[in-house]
Amino acid sequence: MHLTVISSLDALCRQQACQDAAAANPGAVVVLHDLLENGVVIRRISSSSGPDERSETQLEHGCLSCTVRLDLVPTIERLLERGETQAIIGLPPAVSTEAAIGALRRGLSRPVTVDSAVLACAPDTLEDHIWDHHTLFESGFTPVPEDQRTAGEFLIGELSFNDTVLLAEVDLFPADPVHRIRGAQLAGELAPHADVVDSAALIRPGRHDYQDALGRTVPGTVRVPASSSTSPFTTVTHRAQRPLHPERFRHALAALAEGCCWLRGRLWIAAAPQCRIAIQGIGPRVWLENTGPWLADAGTVPHPLNHVDAHLDWHPDHGDRGSVLAATGEGINQAEIEQLLTSCELTDEEMEAGFAGLADPFLLDPAQP
Repeated sequence: MHLTVISSLDALCRQQACQDAAAANPGAVVVLHDLLENGVVIRRISSSSGPDERSETQLEHGCLSCTVRLDLVPTIERLLERGETQAIIGLPPAVSTEAAIGALRRGLSRPVTVDSAVLACAPDTLEDHIWDHHTLFESGFTPVPEDQRTAGEFLIGELSFNDTVLLAEVDLFPADPVHRIRGAQLAGELAPHADVVDSAALIRPGRHDYQDALGRTVPGTVRVPASSSTSPFTTVTHRAQRPLHPERFRHALAALAEGCCWLRGRLWIAAAPQCRIAIQGIGPRVWLENTGPWLADAGTVPHPLNHVDAHLDWHPDHGDRGSVLAATGEGINQAEIEQLLTSCELTDEEMEAGFAGLADPFLLDPAQP
């Protein structure tokens, strides 16, 4: 069976995208799942001849992952058993494509082919959603109160993993042409690997590569789009080969993240020198994450052909240790980013003094008391 998996932040965009995809693929079965309050899942299945099934299931644990594992996977299994060859899956709003495809790969009794992983979004709302500080539950995109992700976190995750961005126009709320163009440009800057299309008929089957998609979502990974002279959005990167002073970096962090739709990369911080620290800033949220030891500290030398990250260089003395930051936004100043990060690097005197005794304001190193 060949699958097109469509995710979205809201049900209207998802519905419109699935309708367009069904029209472009008349032989496909369309599967829609929605999670309501109290763990109720509504499942709808239709084909070119009309609705085939509508049912409700009560889940003991009404979470997004249970919806995928306990209802979506068995549904696709049943479609395989009855001989269906093509399906369009419309995921519940705010369910990630990565989670759904991972569950299908693990849970089905036989393999399927995912032709496309598609994010359906209204382009005129993309930028506002990225900057929204409310959680998905607070904004009404999910009935799960425990889901503390913001809309921006969901969207950046989907833009990183998916191979296609479908600009879904909702007839009830036609987009302002200027905002629509701006949103499409932002999507292209945030997802340089993806096709940005305005019609489901333009979705190219066979674009999904699961391992490559996973590699794009690894914390600390930096991939940079080709520069576009027509877009107001740009991405700048900077590398620092010396460890960063933790206090100076703490003070510089707010300025580094200011105005960035998306800040990402990895850090070599002197207070936790053996820890590869991933940084992620999406709209108003910025956080750091200890992702384990550097390859050099783990005794691993990567083969150049196996690099999933174009910015993973191997220094003869430092190995893969070093800081790489990428910042995407409007009016990002390359020189300012470079100056801020360079000012955080340890001086010659600090390098000679060693790292012992440096405070760890981020509490990044679990080995420290």
